[in-house]
Order: sequence, then structure tokens, then C-alpha cells
Amino acid sequence: MSSLYETRLFINNEFVDAKSGEFLTVYNPHTDELVSDKIHAAGEADVDAAVSAAQKAFKKWGQSDPSERAALMLKFAALMREHAAEIAKLETTTMGSAIGTQTMGYNVGADLFTYYAGMADKIHGETSYPSSAGKYKITQREPIGVCSGIGAWNVSAVLFAWKAAPALATGNTFIYKPSEKAPLGSLALAKLVQQVFPPGVINIINGAGKTGQLLASHMQIRQIAFTGSTATGRKIQEHAAKSNLKRVSLELGGKSPSLIFDDANIEVAVAKSMEGILANTGQICAMASRVFVQESIADKFIDTLKSAFEGASSSGIIGDPMNESTQIGPLADKTQFKRVMEYIEGGKKDGQLVTGGVRKGEKGLFVEPTIFRNTPSTARIVQEEVFGPVVTVQTFKTEEEAIEMANDTIFGLSACVYTNNIARALRVTRQIEAGTIAVNDWYFPGVDTPFGGVKQSGYGREGGLEGLNDYLQTKTIQIK
Repeated sequence: MSSLYETRLFINNEFVDAKSGEFLTVYNPHTDELVSDKIHAAGEADVDAAVSAAQKAFKKWGQSDPSERAALMLKFAALMREHAAEIAKLETTTMGSAIGTQTMGYNVGADLFTYYAGMADKIHGETSYPSSAGKYKITQREPIGVCSGIGAWNVSAVLFAWKAAPALATGNTFIYKPSEKAPLGSLALAKLVQQVFPPGVINIINGAGKTGQLLASHMQIRQIAFTGSTATGRKIQEHAAKSNLKRVSLELGGKSPSLIFDDANIEVAVAKSMEGILANTGQICAMASRVFVQESIADKFIDTLKSAFEGASSSGIIGDPMNESTQIGPLADKTQFKRVMEYIEGGKKDGQLVTGGVRKGEKGLFVEPTIFRNTPSTARIVQEEVFGPVVTVQTFKTEEEAIEMANDTIFGLSACVYTNNIARALRVTRQIEAGTIAVNDWYFPGVDTPFGGVKQSGYGREGGLEGLNDYLQTKTIQIK
């Protein structure tokens, strides 16, 4: 691959200038240097062109042999792995995530394509013997047509693969819009698409909210999958409903609870809590940003977590995201940095600051890992998604109180439970309102299991067998 990055739209297996004449600007959050102010942004004519290419491609791709689709997907997965470290540098440059984190993201994306390639020829319908009415009944699952996806900027490769891989495996064609904050990695993937897939099967177009609205409103797009904020998810759903009632799946915000009981292994709880709070600089929708710890071990847990956070800050794992030793980079951009600092200032007024709470250094958009204690459950920093290296710690007396506190949120994406009592683990996980739960760990999605939320964290699932459902429609045939 060329070391020069691509900034144009990718439509029908070609890179083309945006007809809109509009551009996006991206800065490096570590150095504050301009990366590019010439990233083409798709307008209405560009979206129409992408849809037209996808519609034309669907006529053949949707009827192609599943084993042929699988072979191409496996070839694409191999190319993703081969170029993972190279493309990851583009993600790190535009949104600051540690190079190791983004390299892992592209390998996970390749794993998703491999997994769904294996599913391509295993999508079966059903048949039944003639009923008393003398009818022979068949059900078959078919592709929908032109599907689309809009991703967030934190782990672009995973979000792309979560949507594109099941869409292609089931015979659909696909249009993807990466986040305007980190479009370059997805466009680099387009160079790999050129080497593998027929024209129009995958199209990648840049743009901000306006482009996303055009996708959600388009009358020829049959489905749209979105990962991002709850507020934007509402708009996607509204535009979809007002256009052609296209299918919508939404993976939205989270404010995940972590329940730590007095029989838990504190060292494990601290290590995994730290990992789940600071990974990707806290810019993960499933991060466990609300910790609830039983009163009898609260002081020990908080003191140990405080030492771990301060050790992370002084150990050198926070810094230049291009260094292989770095685990925590800067926040994605100035808007995100300002947002996180506003929440921190509010937290200082509402609760007790244990550690952090300030900018780290003078260069780059870094924030010291931050802990708040005894913050009221009604405070914004407890109820709203911060998306930064910030955690609130509250205490509980009983199991019932812990469950009530965990469920006291509009979100329901993920949760963690720390206990050595398996009966308690099963009992508590049954009562927590979340789509994904980890026991004695923080939740990291697997390629073979469904990921998604409840309540205002959205609906629909990505990953696993359930990840195919949004890209298939069932047809019933009766023969007499």
C-alpha cells in the first residue's frame, strides 16, 4: 500500500472527488498539527451515486454462491491483518488512540470478517410436511438489498466490520460512513476492497452529520446500522421512519455499572476496573464508569484504585500514542477534551475528587486519570456518558441496593459484577438491566457473541449469530 493516505470518496471501487465541493478538517490531538483540510465530504449527489453503485452490484452479489462470497471475505480478512499496523497509524494520527489499541482493532475487524465468512453458507430456511390443508410450506432467509452503516471514531475498524461483514455474508451490498473525526483508516481499507470485491459491493463515503442524514433518509437504502451517541441515534431513527421505514439498528451510549461485593478479589477488581476505565483513554461505550463497592471494602478498594491510577500516570504508559509502549493516548479532539473537562469541573462541585481532575502536561489533549467519590447519583457526571478517563465510586450496603443503584440510569449497554459467589453472580446478572455483562472482568465484545444494549443504549445486536438478523428478511412460500 502507498504510504500516502486517501481523502476522496470511495464509490464503485474508485476514489472520486466529492461533487458537493465540501471538505472535512482533521487535526492530530497529540501534536495539534493539521492532518488534512481536504477530506472530501459527500453531499446528496455523492450519496445517490454510492446507492446507485450498490444497487447495481446487489443484482449479482445477492444471487452469488455463498461460498464465493466467503472466499472473498477471507481474502479481505487476510489483507486487513497484513496491513493492520500500517492502517492503525492513520487512526492514531487522527484521533490519538494508542497504536497498539488500533492495531488490535484492525485485527479484530479481520477476525469478524473471518467469522462471518464462515456463516455465509450456513443461512438456512425451513420446510414442513403438508398440513391438513394440503399445503407444503417453505421459509427462506434472503438479503435485504442496499444496507448502510455509520460508525463512531473510537475503534473504526471494529465498527466497520461489525456492520459490513454480516451484510456481505448474507448477500447485501454496503455503504459505510466513518466518523468525520477519524475517516482515514476506513479510506485505507477501501484500497484493500479494490483488490478483493466487485465494484459497488462496498462503498465508503466521508462526511459529518449532514451525510449521515442523507443515508438515513435515502429512499433506496433498506437498512442502516449506527454506532454513536443516543442523541444522534434518535435522529437516525426519525429520518429512517420519515423516509422509507428502513430497518434501523442502534448501538448507542453507555454508563456501565461495576458492582464490587465484599467477597471479591480486590486485586482483580482494581486491575480490571482500571483496564475498563482507562482503555482507549476511556473512549469506549462499554467502559465501566460507575463503580459501586460494598461499604466494608470501599476504603481499601478506593485507595488501591487511586494508587493504580497515579501509577499509570507516572509510569510512562500515558503519552505519545505512536510509541509501542503507550497504552493511553490523548482524547480525540478539542471538542472531546472540553467536554470531559466540563464534566470534571462539575464533578468537583458535586463530589469528592480522589485523584486526577486536571489536564496532564501542556502538549496534547491528555487528562489525568480521575476518580470521584461520594458523588450524588443525580449528578451529571454519574448519569451522563463522559467518554474519558473518569470514574465515579459510590458505596452500597446490600445486594438489593447495589442492583437498584446499577439500574438507576437511562442506559443499559454493559455491566460488571465482581464476586467469588457463583450463586450471587447468577442472581445479580439476571437482575441488571444491560445487554452485556462480565463477571470478574470488564466487558470486551467477542466476535462470536452478540453485543448491544437495552433502554436508551439502543437495540439490535452486532457480532455472533444474532449479528446476521438485521441483514436478513424471511420469505414464506406455500405450495398446494
